[in-house]
Formats: sequence, structure tokens, C-alpha cells
Amino acid sequence: MSEENLDVAIITDEDNVYYFSGYYDYLHMEFGRPTILLVSQKKGTLLITPSIDENMAKSVAQVDRIVAWNDGLGDEWRVEVPIFLHNKTVGIELNSIPQIVKTYIEKIKENQILQNLTPILSEIRMIKSNYEIQLARHAGQVADAMMSAGRETIRDGVAEYEVALAIAEAGTKKAAELLTKYYQDKDMSPNTHFLQIMASGNTITKTHHRASTKIIRHGEPVFLCFCGMTNFHRFKLGFDRTFWLGEIIDPLQEKIYNVALTSQEAALNAITPGVTAESVHKEYAKIIRDNGYDYPFRCGRATGFSFLEKPQLVTGDKTILKPGMVLAIDGSVTTDNFRAQVGDSIIITKDGYEIITHHPKKLTEVII
Repeated sequence: MSEENLDVAIITDEDNVYYFSGYYDYLHMEFGRPTILLVSQKKGTLLITPSIDENMAKSVAQVDRIVAWNDGLGDEWRVEVPIFLHNKTVGIELNSIPQIVKTYIEKIKENQILQNLTPILSEIRMIKSNYEIQLARHAGQVADAMMSAGRETIRDGVAEYEVALAIAEAGTKKAAELLTKYYQDKDMSPNTHFLQIMASGNTITKTHHRASTKIIRHGEPVFLCFCGMTNFHRFKLGFDRTFWLGEIIDPLQEKIYNVALTSQEAALNAITPGVTAESVHKEYAKIIRDNGYDYPFRCGRATGFSFLEKPQLVTGDKTILKPGMVLAIDGSVTTDNFRAQVGDSIIITKDGYEIITHHPKKLTEVII
């Protein structure tokens, strides 16, 4: 803040509030009740939170002061804000601040330009601490347990939602085991949440299809994605596999899968500290396009306490990869009638990378 000549930072994004204060709730929606973390060079830190969550805030928030407000009482959350912002240079998260808060701040700051905090916060969060690296590895163990359970449940005549239930149970039990053994936070839930992303048979081209009542049949492809469900102790990862039940009936599906797998291998081979994020995407995209398929979506993204962090592995992102980054790396091919995707999460190390999600992915290994 000093380097950027900022007197006050207004942090409202749920994941950033957690990163900088340790405070979180399980609602995961604003619900018309903003939570605001104010960071002032002179006044210290203040957490403004709805009174309904005051006890949780007092239990976990590492801030100088907590102020709770109640619906419809007085000026609600606005009481303390003008005091912090009077005659100060202010930064906000321009694209994620609740509109009601942004409008109020613009009103009391009149025509003063508000600086965008997001690039600063993103830069701070790019390189993970040793504690975050531990969380990433444990999140990988939870993801592995979920993938194994999903694979074991895929059978002829089983509904997609039954696979999802088995995945949620396995992930919750592994998370509970790790929380009990390694962490002291008794409030942190082990339960997996987020609707299971999966598709089978003729829904396979629907990238973010949710587990449904559809029955899985012999010979069908089955896609499992844990990019939302791998969320251990609030640390997120990416993890995907494409399977077939019994056999691959369509030889074209085999070809497409092998190109997807090769594109991921190309991306992983390109990863080393010092290269740019976009250069990794370039190697992945080259494999896909050289085999005659359309230009693909991004190769991957950084993760952490948010599902999407900086950098993204995509054309135009010139961020230099550095040790301590956690990245999800995908290989994929999409056509009109079939799509295949395989994804893993890694930690950038001083010599290359460490894979933290583990499940077989050779073609012969993904036929159940």
C-alpha cells in the first residue's frame, strides 16, 4: 500500500477477506449483507460484518477490531466507513466489490479516483506460503480419494447421481481424516460441496453438465471433473478424468482422447520456472491444432483459496512462472460429438513441478 500511495484498502471479495484475516462463513453468498475488511496504514485493520456472523468473526478473524451491524438498524455497515476514508487515498476490488458498497464509497469520496486493488492482491497471492503448499498437497489427497471412489462406482445401470454421492462421501471422509490429524480448526467442515460435474454417453460434450438421474451404460464415456469439489480447508485444485465403461466402441473417441492426453503432456513438458504462462498454453494448443482440432480454451489456471487466481495459462498472459505457484493443467479436445479432458494440479518447484493429483490416465488405464 505504501508503494502504491494507498492509505486505505477496502477488501470485500470473500476469498480475499479470508486470505488476509482468516474470517469466513459458509453462506458463500453476499445475500444483501456485505462483509468489509478495511486495512489502513494508520488505523490498522477493521472487519465489518453482519451481526448474524459476529460470533464466528470473533472466533477466527485476525484483525485489530470487529464491528457488527444489523439489518435495518441505524446506518448499518456504513457507520465506520466514512471515518476510515476521510481525506484518504482509497483502493477497492473494482470488479468484485458489491455494487451497493461501491456506490456508497463513490458518493462519500465524490469525484476522487478509486484505485483498483485487484492486481495488488493477485500478485500477493500468487506465490503460496509453506502452509498453503501443505494445504495443496492435502487437497490433492482428497481429490485422489474422490476420483478413486467415482471410478469404483461407475457400473452398467448406475445413475450419475449415485456416482456423485460416492464421490462426496469419499472426499468428506478423507478431508475429515486430514483435518483431525493435521489441523486445529474445529470449525472447518470436511464436507464436500459444489454440485458434481460429470457427463456420460450423449451428454459428454456438455463440459459442465451436473450429475443427473441418467443411467450409465456399457461402452459409454464418462467424464468426472472436481474443479469445484476439490476444496479442502478452502484450498481449491483442478482435477479431471475421462473414462469408458467396458470398452471404447467408437475408434474416433480413442483418437481424440490420445490427442487430449498428448496436449497435457506437452504443457507439462513446457513448465519450468522462468517461462511465461502463455508459452505453456502455446505448446498445448499446438498439439491440438496440428491434429486438426479447433483452437482450445485455456490450458489451465492458478488456484488457491479461489477457484481462479493469477496467472492463467492462456494467450496474452505473460506472467513468469515461479516456484510456489499452484496450477491446474488440462489437456482437452472438443468436437461436435465427443470431448475428452484430462487435468491435474501441480506445484511449481525450483527445478520443475510436483504433481499433487494422482490417478492413471493412459488410454488402457481409463477403461473400467
